[in-house]
Amino acid sequence: MTAPRTHRPGAAAWLMLIRCEAKMVARDTAGLVVPIGLPLLILAMSASTASSETVVNDRTVLEVFVLPLVIAIVVATIGIVNMPSFLAYYRISGILRRLSVTPASPAMVLVAQAVVGAVQTLFGVGAAVLTAFLLFAARPPVDPFTAVGVFALIMGAMYAVGMIVAAIAPTPNAAVAIGLVVFFALGACGGLFGSPDALPDPVVQAGRWLPFGASVEALSAAWAGTAIAPANLIGLATAMGVGSAVAATVFRWDRS
Repeated sequence: MTAPRTHRPGAAAWLMLIRCEAKMVARDTAGLVVPIGLPLLILAMSASTASSETVVNDRTVLEVFVLPLVIAIVVATIGIVNMPSFLAYYRISGILRRLSVTPASPAMVLVAQAVVGAVQTLFGVGAAVLTAFLLFAARPPVDPFTAVGVFALIMGAMYAVGMIVAAIAPTPNAAVAIGLVVFFALGACGGLFGSPDALPDPVVQAGRWLPFGASVEALSAAWAGTAIAPANLIGLATAMGVGSAVAATVFRWDRS
């Protein structure tokens, strides 16, 4: 007797799920506005003075320091704060558990959320970069291909950290709280609140390896056309690998 073949969701099912995820994200006003509005506000407040001071390879403070910081904020807020809250909600509401007994694997929700988050990230980063280009005469990175590669690595690292938050957070509110603590802790070590030079040296050195500081420094180097510190690349790759492994080990599909 031939066993019946399991029907696997096709492209239409994937597109429908991604569309539903996009609608959920669009309804979350704070989660939609903050990752885009806050970085644009920081950019606008800093650009007037930062766009006139040249630092290296004829690139300005705006291009070498402010834009990398703004881009890191966009990616981190979406990957570490927003995404985990949605996944925690799906788990506590039983959506992931119900999907586990259907041909639509719960993993489809993770993929759909990652796709929507990536689109939101690209929109936020694009808005910041275009604003800097059009209003403050910013220029592209000296090494654009390296900058794109670093940006992809940053997204992978931040999303991996976000998956750890999603794995350990029991509720959506807890996911937001834990995500904010992680975001501000990483940001404090990586220059979110001012130049890292004002921090103790051990904190500065740790910040170069941690995802936020590594993101800012690596993007800054790519924008200026200088060599990227190995610590930055190793830190981002380690965060992506360790974060994915930890999340895969402890992530639960239901709240039991």
